[in-house]
Amino acid sequence: MEGRIEKLGPPRSPPPERGVASGLACDLVGLSREELGDFFAGLGESPYRAKQLWHWIYHRGVRKFSEMTTFNKKLQGLLSESCRVTRPEIRRLQESADGTRKWLLAFSDGNEAEIVHIPEVDRGTLCISSQVGCTLTCQFCHTGTQKLVRNLTPGEIVGQMLIARDHFNEWPSPKERRHISNVVFMGMGEPLYNYENVAQAIRILMDGEGIALSKRRITLSTTGVVPMIQRAGNELDVQLAISLHATTDALRDKLVPLNRKYPLAELIKACRTYPRAANSRRITFEYVMLKGINDSITDAKQLVKLIQGIPAKVNLIPFNTWPGAPYECSMPETISAFADVVNEAGYASPVRIPRGQDILAACGQLKSASERRARIPAKTTVKGN
Repeated sequence: MEGRIEKLGPPRSPPPERGVASGLACDLVGLSREELGDFFAGLGESPYRAKQLWHWIYHRGVRKFSEMTTFNKKLQGLLSESCRVTRPEIRRLQESADGTRKWLLAFSDGNEAEIVHIPEVDRGTLCISSQVGCTLTCQFCHTGTQKLVRNLTPGEIVGQMLIARDHFNEWPSPKERRHISNVVFMGMGEPLYNYENVAQAIRILMDGEGIALSKRRITLSTTGVVPMIQRAGNELDVQLAISLHATTDALRDKLVPLNRKYPLAELIKACRTYPRAANSRRITFEYVMLKGINDSITDAKQLVKLIQGIPAKVNLIPFNTWPGAPYECSMPETISAFADVVNEAGYASPVRIPRGQDILAACGQLKSASERRARIPAKTTVKGN
């Protein structure tokens, strides 16, 4: 297809070192500093070894224990026999005509998820997935048509960053001019329904002795899991984005069924009390523009009234279509008029430029073919009399 470049991913990873081919090997990617310290203590080694390993994995991107030269040969051999430092498998890498890249990644159980890198003049943003499929069923979202298969582990989440940094050869961790300067949890899944794993992954990404990503460059997006919003703010202190998309419960119940559980009044209250929300740390409200559904001037005025008093900005997202999508994108002039109302009320209201549409890498278009396996009932043996 013209304007679309599809190619296989880079050559497969080098084979694991001896002893780690079995599924019994311990994967060290995704373990916290404390867990690594406990691991080395169990080997009779100093906790300082955890700091050294952290440096090799997350600052230098090293995967083979034999290349970790601060470990003696005996420890290298012991680690090689019992552990591994893995990445997800790259099943497919696609590059858009506008430079956007999308990876289809497979994890150890064969399940798949997609991630996207969006290059811009002043930044490079990696859109990370937190689940295989999604627990929600938002009508305008392609991912929402794929039922939840499972949560991703901390290692599988961090592994997405490692894959992208491998691709750009961004090791050791650069302090400036990074290809991956920002991370947004806006890929497949609802991050706050996988909070513990997402939180551990974020702490690894932010650790100053490893990947060292600033908390101000990490955005956690949620459709509105109200009970977890305050906790995320207190514990992680990262940027918050709310997938809003409607200004009345009647419409949001339809577009975002989670609204039936956590209606707008509760969601907006959680935003008003989000820890450390200020003009320098504005909450981002994501609003997809659907033709004839939520794009009227009345909707724009209602949106301004809804978020009044919250330090915020509003990202207007032209709807990105996908096969079988039930909606159309609002007309450009409609989006512009909507933005004018929000801007005049004092809220920045940029219109997001669609990126990667030719490879289905734009907002709301990610999906994999993984399906939840049906449980097979145990066989019952009936003995004769």
